[in-house]
Amino acid sequence: MKKLLLTLSALCLFVLCQAQDVLTKRNGDELQVKVQEITPAEIKYKRYDTLEGPLISISKAEVFMIKYENGTKEVFQEEVKPATRAPLYRPVQVPGEQQTLKLSGPRLGFTILSGRYTDSIREDFDRDINPFITQFGWQFETRIFTLDSGVSGLFEFVPLIGGLEQGKFLPSLSGLVGIRGAKGFEFGVGPNVSLSGAGLVLAVGTNFQSQGINFPVNFAVAPSKDGARFSLLFGFNSRKY
Repeated sequence: MKKLLLTLSALCLFVLCQAQDVLTKRNGDELQVKVQEITPAEIKYKRYDTLEGPLISISKAEVFMIKYENGTKEVFQEEVKPATRAPLYRPVQVPGEQQTLKLSGPRLGFTILSGRYTDSIREDFDRDINPFITQFGWQFETRIFTLDSGVSGLFEFVPLIGGLEQGKFLPSLSGLVGIRGAKGFEFGVGPNVSLSGAGLVLAVGTNFQSQGINFPVNFAVAPSKDGARFSLLFGFNSRKY
């Protein structure tokens, strides 16, 4: 009789232990609960030792698994956050401001003169010059429009002075009409005037932006009847108030 009572007690204890839900959190904690409701964002339960107590809610993202009283298990997959996209290049806009935006800033770099161009300067101006010259100047940029995609239409006016390191004064003026893409890539074409006369200039480059300051880097080619010039220019510009 005594053995029968012990057996029945053990059996009752086993049934009681099995009659509860076990909630396992992602940090490894296990809770003895009675699950009441599962929503897309939360799991609502009551503590098994206080079933008359308050309803408790826990974020579904914190729960790894629930083992129900009937022995079945439900595993909750961890939500994978979508990969963040790289921010598009966009000019800083002031609320209520029109699309047209003026910016300006210094430009510096260097130019390599072709052999024909160097010879033409020596012949026409009687100047002995090294084909590698520095450039210093200023960029005046007008951003005509900016689409929702981040693409901008530009007009740039860039006066430069070259050859100062050799004691020479070699001025040039360029006016370019171009497009800048959403990630800063840009290209343009326009007239160029220098000591060799008038011609075209073609430029490609990119534009980095940090805290409202633009940092353009451009490679330009200026062909003419007397030869070509190849320039690499960089600098910075900001809003022109």
